[in-house]
Amino acid sequence: MNTDTTTSTEKLNEQDEYRLTFSYSQEQVNRFAEVTGDNNPLHLDEEYAATTMFKRPIMHGFLGGSVFSKIFGTLFPGEGTIYMNQTMNFMRPMFVDTEYEAVMTITEINREKNRAKVQTQVIDKSTGKVTISGEATVINPNRL
Repeated sequence: MNTDTTTSTEKLNEQDEYRLTFSYSQEQVNRFAEVTGDNNPLHLDEEYAATTMFKRPIMHGFLGGSVFSKIFGTLFPGEGTIYMNQTMNFMRPMFVDTEYEAVMTITEINREKNRAKVQTQVIDKSTGKVTISGEATVINPNRL
C-alpha cells in the first residue's frame, strides 16, 4: 500500500507498507551539520574522508533516518501521528546524491490504543542493500 494523501481516514492494517524514494545533497548534509553541531570532517571534508575506509564523505546516520519522521508525520500514517520511539541500526554508509528507498511495514496494531509497531528500513536503490534498519512505535487515532 502506498498512500499519497495525508488526510485519509482509511484504517491501516498489519503488513500495510509505504515506500518513498529520496536522496540528500551535500548542501543538506552541511545544513544538518550546522543545526546539530556535528561537524565531523567525515561528513564535510572530501580530503579527510578520502583517508578513511569510506574514501568519500558519508551522511550523518540520523540525517538518513530522519526520513522516517517525514513519512510518519505527513504520509504514513500521516497527519496527527505521534512518533513514540524508534530503534535504528546503521548497517552501511549513506552518500549524497544517491537514491534510497524508505520502506515502512506495519508489523503490529493495537486498535484500542491506536498504536502500531512499524518496521523501518532504508535501502540503497542501486545495490538493494539495507543501510538502516529498525522499528518504530506510532500512534494515530484516525488511521490505526
